[in-house]
Amino acid sequence: MELADSLESRIRQGSYRSGEKLPSIRQLHGHTGLSISTVYQAFIELETRGLVQARPKSGYFVRPLLTGILPLPAPGKPASHPNPVTVGNLALALLDAMGDPEMLQLGGALVAPELLPARDLAGVLKSIPLRSMGNMLAAYENAQGNLELRRQIARRMLAAPLPSGPAEIVVTHGCMEAVALCLKAVAGSGDTIMVESPTFPWFLQVIEDLKMYALEVPTDCQTGIHLKAVARALELHPVRAAVFMANFQNPSGYLMSDARKAQLVDLMSRHGVPVIEDDIYGDLHFGATRPRPLKAFDTKGEVLYCASFSKTMAPGLRVGWTAPGRYLEAVRRVKLNQSIACPSLNQYQAARYLGSGRFDRHLRKLRRALQNQIANTALAVARYFPAGTKISAPQGGITLWVQLPSGVDSLELFRQALDRKVAILPGVICSTGSAYRNCLRVSCGLPWSSRIEDGIQTLGEIIRKISSST
Repeated sequence: MELADSLESRIRQGSYRSGEKLPSIRQLHGHTGLSISTVYQAFIELETRGLVQARPKSGYFVRPLLTGILPLPAPGKPASHPNPVTVGNLALALLDAMGDPEMLQLGGALVAPELLPARDLAGVLKSIPLRSMGNMLAAYENAQGNLELRRQIARRMLAAPLPSGPAEIVVTHGCMEAVALCLKAVAGSGDTIMVESPTFPWFLQVIEDLKMYALEVPTDCQTGIHLKAVARALELHPVRAAVFMANFQNPSGYLMSDARKAQLVDLMSRHGVPVIEDDIYGDLHFGATRPRPLKAFDTKGEVLYCASFSKTMAPGLRVGWTAPGRYLEAVRRVKLNQSIACPSLNQYQAARYLGSGRFDRHLRKLRRALQNQIANTALAVARYFPAGTKISAPQGGITLWVQLPSGVDSLELFRQALDRKVAILPGVICSTGSAYRNCLRVSCGLPWSSRIEDGIQTLGEIIRKISSST
């Protein structure tokens, strides 16, 4: 149908953005001269194509388009042997870029402050009696974490579903400390750690600082970790531990099926290899239900579960946690030796907010916003990046993984984009080698705006310039 095709083209070109309301049937009838029946049939056709959704008494709204925009990036390739890691200097350059207030932040996996419950958290802080606040500041918190916070976390973990109770949880300074504590508890200098390829670059940095080796196993943007490659790597190498993200992996965004998660946990358990699981994005799902983590399939305590509220509540609180299974005592000891305890006030604030019942309402709004932001960003990449570009289709989280035409150096793109005040994360930092030199990660944590669209257009211009010079 001509009208449906025209509206689809406008949606894909950004005239109508994800979450926006389309003109009413009567408005389109008046603008086009087409009959009301014809306009109505056009909307039905758009619904069939998955582009719009009807809301009772409200009209038709653009649905977030997350699949079929561009081809998916190619799967990763297995490493032939464990590698030493050297990402330190590049990681510092990325952090410096993320700290520049004039920079358009398309690199750091950050959620915009206006999407987080700052007002509710401030209200919690104001409600704390001065004497109680003074008592909290004048003493060390329990080394394992505030008991009420651990109770609230345990209740939330029932939705995963995870059986962990308050006594099995250790509160940490965010998710990265949880991962680092778990690594120290199960492995040591010179050990081989299995990671996904591509992987979250700060996992590599921790492995580097602990003088360990990284063994990369390939992943697919849709199905996740290649189980045959994992089995092969376990047979060939003395793997001491693994660090995985099964739900909306950073950077590729994949979500593993329950069946594949169960197979992965069973495979690692049979080889006696503990799995450190980062589930920081599990609550940021776009589907009807929260996906189960690897920990839900763990019957032997071999999965050390890690998460935090940095992407959903407030990164500045630095409240994370781990449920490390049978390694609880080892993790508690490392935590005590490393930092004794986490700040009491931050934990109390998070616990009170979780107990208020407002967090789940906030999450529903946050998930809708992020789904629209990812969809708008993906469509903009399709508009402005050159032919041959491939992109992931995540069903949750806040990042897109983009594969550029061969010959485009994303590290050079990163440098030139900084000069134009746009920050990205070059794919080369997501591996120990150069396998992803033509890839980049784009963060979608900021509300869609003309500035973001201009930034993506700028990236497209730089990519074409780099392509023409190679």
